[in-house]
Amino acid sequence: MARPTPIEDLNLIESVVAGYPGGIGISALEAELAQRLGGKPNRRTLQRRLQKLIGDQRLTAEGESVALVYKLADGAAAQVAGVAGMAGTAAAEAELYVPLSPEGAAIRDRIRRPLMHRRPVGYQREFLEGYQPGETFYLPEQLRIQLHEMGRTPAGERPAGTYAREILNRLLVDLSWASSRLEGNTYSRLDTQNLIEFGQVAKGKDAIETQMILNHKAAIEMLVEDIDEVGFDAFTFKNLHAVLSQDLMRDPDACGRLRRRPVDISGTVFHPLVMPQVLEGCFLSLLQKASAIADPFEQAFFLMVQLPYLQPFEDVNKRVSRIGANIPLIKHNLCPLSFIDVPERAYVEGTLGVYELNQIELLRDVFVWAYERSCQRYLAITQTMVEPDPLKIRYREALIQAVQAVVKGLRRPTPDVVTALSREYAAAADQAAFADLLAAALKQLHEGSVARYRLRRSEFLAWVQVRDGH
Repeated sequence: MARPTPIEDLNLIESVVAGYPGGIGISALEAELAQRLGGKPNRRTLQRRLQKLIGDQRLTAEGESVALVYKLADGAAAQVAGVAGMAGTAAAEAELYVPLSPEGAAIRDRIRRPLMHRRPVGYQREFLEGYQPGETFYLPEQLRIQLHEMGRTPAGERPAGTYAREILNRLLVDLSWASSRLEGNTYSRLDTQNLIEFGQVAKGKDAIETQMILNHKAAIEMLVEDIDEVGFDAFTFKNLHAVLSQDLMRDPDACGRLRRRPVDISGTVFHPLVMPQVLEGCFLSLLQKASAIADPFEQAFFLMVQLPYLQPFEDVNKRVSRIGANIPLIKHNLCPLSFIDVPERAYVEGTLGVYELNQIELLRDVFVWAYERSCQRYLAITQTMVEPDPLKIRYREALIQAVQAVVKGLRRPTPDVVTALSREYAAAADQAAFADLLAAALKQLHEGSVARYRLRRSEFLAWVQVRDGH
């Protein structure tokens, strides 16, 4: 990341202080800046910046010693508010934010107020009930048209999921890494690629972080491989949660099940629904409404808004919403939404705007920016892609079944076994080529790729014992 210029430093410090009307001490200011910049600032440099802002009458200092706090100067308040409302401002860039609409900036400013100044709120059922598919739109018509233009791919008229399969290897890495990063995962993109493609666990990383990446990969593969079967229904989303939460829940029985107990969310004054019966009714209503939405982008964004707000599962709700939001995009062969480069704070604050205010504009700003970023990435990739192998497309399902026959049957992948299966699953003219595909698939099979072939981890591990002669 490029080092901010002094002007950007000053704007960033001023914008942080503006979020604390009662004042902020230097230690708390350091922590806030460290979160935004990815590293703790030098104390002496920060003190010089603060003195510069005080000298320019942009900040004031009150108190003494450890009680010293910095506040926004009266004359600077209106100026900072105006700057916050402009898309692409220097302050927003300095803090790695997304360009904001005036409505989004206003929500951000309200969400940044200290918790003690934000009114506690519970789940508002009217927010969901008031949404009428075909009549209510979170995304205005012109914006939906713009998104369709951005997301159009060469695979538009081909069978559902064609485009996602063409870019699957890249999508698995990008979306698994970016979505996990929004949860605080510290895997780098290269670490993620090595884990997904080669099964290499990054050194020094927590096992939970590794599991989170692998769960994302399995969930994405599930959607892409079974896109004709998945939809906005309880079966799909419970299974999506089960895959994303595997080995990450305190209570294993909570995987894939609607929650039966209250949950608290740190850093917010929002309190989710408590009664399980009401929660289940809202969950089914949410999915029915989503299913009735005609536009794929409206469907995707509706899910990003409403599912985390409902908190139907004990944990992993935002992950389910991010992966689930790709269902309509994959079905319509549109560019997927990978969340690549999305600033964590912008995403979190957009979600808090929904939680606490039932206002979607800040999250919409994040959604639109994120989707444009994804389109730029994948359409550029598409232009340099080699035409997919027709044999792989034609025998995709047969290859899955052949790999299953070897693994579930606990058969060693000898040339005789591969040849026999090729005769069973491929036409005579394609048997030699299919044998090469099968041999390569079995050679590359590892614990992180078993979901692609609809295998359980236990089945794979049992087969490895036979394969390695143990």
